[in-house]
Order: sequence, then structure tokens, then C-alpha cells
Amino acid sequence: METSQPTKVTVQAVIQAPVEKVWSYWTEPDHITKWNQASKDWYAPRAENDLRVGGKFLTRMEAKDGSMGFDFGGVYDVVNQHEAIGYTMEDGRRVDIAFVDQGNETKVIETFDAESSHPVEFQQAGWQAIMDNFKDYTEQN
Repeated sequence: METSQPTKVTVQAVIQAPVEKVWSYWTEPDHITKWNQASKDWYAPRAENDLRVGGKFLTRMEAKDGSMGFDFGGVYDVVNQHEAIGYTMEDGRRVDIAFVDQGNETKVIETFDAESSHPVEFQQAGWQAIMDNFKDYTEQN
């Protein structure tokens, strides 16, 4: 029986902030709710984060017009402070995030397993939009 490996998709940004700030803004629920959306039509009213191996996270995503919403969550497999986060989503897909300390800036590289119900380009654009929101929020606050 042949098993196909999921397509890996990478998004990234260089944030003009030291890695300590970038890590904090990426992982603290009060910050997550400010940047975690792919478009201005959506928002994240709630976030929970137990940042440790075996810990769970959940971000509630909702359309601002109330038409739909969903929970985005998973379980952490890797937590290396200021360096890397890895988790498995509830549907079994993997996500790995590297935080590369470059002094007064930090490169964030996020690689995820694409799902099969939407085009890969669509998924990459959505995840990149969220990454870009994170970059803007972190640099402006």
C-alpha cells in the first residue's frame, strides 16, 4: 500500500525586532488575538496557549460578520525557547516554526503540511497573510 507524504509549504518573514520580543508576541494569547487572522474580515476573539511539549493551544477564528468560525488547535511536540516550535494539528498535520536570531531582527520560518481540500497556493497565501499580520503587529507595538 502506497502512502503519500503531505506537501510541505513554507512561509516566512524578517521581523524588525529581537528574538525575545518576537517569541513573546508569537506565543502569548493577548498578542495572538491581535494578529492571528488572514484578512480584515476575520478576527481571533480568544486564544489559549500551554507552551510546553505535550501542551495544547487553541485559537478561535471568526468572521467579523458572524457568518462562520472555527477553532484552530494542536499539541506541541517541540518547544525550544527563542529557537523552535513544532506542533501537530488536530487533523494530524505537522507545523514547524524556526526563530532565527539575527540581532535586532528575527527571521521566522514556518513550514506546514498542506491539507487536500484547498489548492496549495491558496493555503500558502493565507498562512503568509497571517505571517505578514504578525510582522506588522510586532513591529508596530
